[in-house]
Amino acid sequence: MSEDRPGKRLAGKYELVAKMGEGGMAVVWRGLNHGSEGFAMPVAIKRVHPGFRGHYEVRQLFIEEARVGAGLRHPTIVQVHDFGADEEGDLFLVTELVNGLHLGEWNKAFKAAKKLPPWQIVTAIAIEVLEALDAAHTRLDESGESAAIYHRDLTPDNVLLDLSGVVKLADFGMARAMDRARMTQPDIVKGKLSYLAPEMVRGVDPSAQTDVFGLGIVMWEVLSGKRLFDAPTDVEVVELLKDARVPMLSMERPELPLALTQIVHRALEVDPNMRFTSAREMMVALISALRILPEPVDRQILARSFQAAYDTVVKHRVELNYRVDPVHKAAGG
Repeated sequence: MSEDRPGKRLAGKYELVAKMGEGGMAVVWRGLNHGSEGFAMPVAIKRVHPGFRGHYEVRQLFIEEARVGAGLRHPTIVQVHDFGADEEGDLFLVTELVNGLHLGEWNKAFKAAKKLPPWQIVTAIAIEVLEALDAAHTRLDESGESAAIYHRDLTPDNVLLDLSGVVKLADFGMARAMDRARMTQPDIVKGKLSYLAPEMVRGVDPSAQTDVFGLGIVMWEVLSGKRLFDAPTDVEVVELLKDARVPMLSMERPELPLALTQIVHRALEVDPNMRFTSAREMMVALISALRILPEPVDRQILARSFQAAYDTVVKHRVELNYRVDPVHKAAGG
């Protein structure tokens, strides 16, 4: 197989520009979708990691990711544009490009400044994530029947923050693919155990409550600046998750509104029946918690915060990786 590199084109029209990120079994590239008359649109292109391209199970997971991702249409969910194979038969997934950073990087900027993120912005981001979860949980198929999709892999890396102030949730398809395939082989899928609900480690099927718990973990960690269920080994993480003991957020940040800390702790109840019954119910509660503010947290406020964090922790890396030429400039890359 030929090496993926900047300038390589897939299926004659998708050009790889620069690596954006790399996980255990996939690589995401900033790319360009070339059309006629000099048209070129920035996109994100996901490729199976070279070390896994001959692996049948991984290929099937990638196909399932594309299929499920294509079935979700909502402004707060990263949209799938295309799926196909290059000239050598290696698969690629094309999605909209979110131009910015992920929540983990945003949080890292505050840690670098030895500060904790503003609770108002964390809450506003969480509301957008819950919009995405609600859209997936209440999804209907072509015949109008319920066809819910549960994320199951809600981590800071999957919450994408566009520099325009828009929040989008990514990787729905991969989470559903892993659920459907029941993949347990450690060499294929490295589960992000620290963000799983307690019932998931016992093998219970995912639900709206498991996604609510995942967001609760993310909110607790970003607000406190600490990890919640963290241990040196997966076995130790699983033991922590079984009890799911959560330190009081008010002890970590006494200035937080009581309503907000109560919402986070309700999302983190060990018993799923004690959590919010739906993503929408949690979203309504968070919207109510923000009403104490004299002014709303709008897109301009989010955009300024995202831009400042991007300039701190991401911009230099992008400048090193991104090959700029007249075509890319014209395309807005």
